[in-house]
Amino acid sequence: MTILTGNGVSPGVAVGTIHVYSGSQIVPEKKMCPPGEEQSHLDRYESVKKKALDELEQIFLAMERKDPEKAKIFKAHQDIINDVAINEEIPEKILNEQCSGDWAIYTIYETFLRMVKKAKDPLIAERAADFDDVRGRLLRLWHGRNDEGLSVLEKPVIIAAKELLPSDTASMDPSNVLAILTETGGVTSHSAIIAKSYGIPAVLGIQNLFEHIKHDQPAAVDAIEGKIYLDPDKSIVEKYTKKAEAWRLEIVMDEFHLKTEASTTDNVRIDIGINIANADEKELRASEYCDSVGLFRTEFLYMGRGELPGEEEQFIIYKKVLERFGKKPVVLRTLDIGGDKTLQSMELPKEDNPFLGNRALRLCFSYPDIFKTQIRACLRASVYGNLWIMLPMVGSIDDIRKAKDFIFSVRDNLKKEGKSCGDFKLGIMIEIPSIALIANIAAKEVDFASIGSNDLCQYLCAADRMNGMVEPYYQSYHPSMFRLLKETIEAFSDAGKPISICGELGGDPLAVPVLIGYGIRKLSMGAASVAAVKRIISGLTVTMAEEMAHKVLEFATAEEIKTYLMDRRL
Repeated sequence: MTILTGNGVSPGVAVGTIHVYSGSQIVPEKKMCPPGEEQSHLDRYESVKKKALDELEQIFLAMERKDPEKAKIFKAHQDIINDVAINEEIPEKILNEQCSGDWAIYTIYETFLRMVKKAKDPLIAERAADFDDVRGRLLRLWHGRNDEGLSVLEKPVIIAAKELLPSDTASMDPSNVLAILTETGGVTSHSAIIAKSYGIPAVLGIQNLFEHIKHDQPAAVDAIEGKIYLDPDKSIVEKYTKKAEAWRLEIVMDEFHLKTEASTTDNVRIDIGINIANADEKELRASEYCDSVGLFRTEFLYMGRGELPGEEEQFIIYKKVLERFGKKPVVLRTLDIGGDKTLQSMELPKEDNPFLGNRALRLCFSYPDIFKTQIRACLRASVYGNLWIMLPMVGSIDDIRKAKDFIFSVRDNLKKEGKSCGDFKLGIMIEIPSIALIANIAAKEVDFASIGSNDLCQYLCAADRMNGMVEPYYQSYHPSMFRLLKETIEAFSDAGKPISICGELGGDPLAVPVLIGYGIRKLSMGAASVAAVKRIISGLTVTMAEEMAHKVLEFATAEEIKTYLMDRRL
């Protein structure tokens, strides 16, 4: 038996056989056009483009009815095919360098693909898969091959691939996919998005996967722990067959709780917020079963575009979200750029340690005009709902006071212009240990706080959360993490100020009882975590949570804490 490990990006358990999927990618021969045939190759390229656009339109129309968000992927693929730069360079390569059409397609797309891959922003870098997908479609049509993707699956299997591209999964029947394993891909990759949306267990980033697997090989997948057992023995098969059944029952129970209020068995109400980024219809639908927007990541309005969003554009989007959630709070985090997030529309200075550099609130102080535009937009929108403005990357009381002066100055100017501003709350994101350690003082300066557990853990453990080489040192269950959370939560609770948690721990069913035990009454998370967290809360009493929270403080290592929480899992 061989055990492989990777990143569990979509939790679940599965037992079955492996289907090795290599896709339909074609690598053409490097060859030249026969003299005088350049124009025929160029004409053939135009014909292939048209066929590809027609195929993508058919896929878009079919998917738009069942999943409008995924359908947008194929609209983006049409935009890539029509890209002006690409459509200048491919004809040039055919006509001027006498390259064959398929080799011109392959090499030009390879150039663009590599450029995108080098982007520091992981969301942009992951778009390299879209260029690869479009190239594969064009080359398939050039060589006259049919596109079967994963539609050929006849029985439930565990898919193993280098990476799954949008075209691979467009016609996939999710009921025939027990789990997904890939060598590449991160939490923002298409494989991860597909797996999460369908509730398919997935482990990605498995090093040397294809050196160990073979077609029809028996396997057990634990996407909770990020482990794969190849050729498992009888005991492992029995163990994970039972675990898979228990997981399926858990999912059914979770779904039952999705639209219920989150209350403990002793009737203590816990507010559940949703983390949003794009403010699209799929995200806004959460207003039906969540108590707030606990984190509106506004930086995504700035990313992947050639120009900064203006005041009016931002105002319209913020207004839409506030109106949709009505009286429910919308926690709008001001621009959080830097570290792992960059902008195409701004050339930011290169830094040796960007996570410790000029990012988020610090960056806004450096570019006051950009900050002012955003604050004007959100203050104007505040009349349409319950706005809570949250400042990221706050490290000191000086930061808070400087930001408050700026925001209230913008408000006063808007009023002088005769523009309406509603009431709003002003809070901070606690993600730097320096502010967490003086939370009792910070609580006197602001209306609320939300703990960003991802960055707090990163800074506390001195481990870059984007660097796989130091992943073992990034320990979200580190004993010091729970001690600091406890002190921070108590400081705001004692001051009578709301405090929530909006990082990964907020949607982690293992951590939720501990957080409630420390006094958290507001949690925010991704949509995929809401049902499971509500179910966990429904099986808790506050006394149970407090006992677990106290017990966690007795352990010396992250592994001991995790083992304890797994054993106590509700």
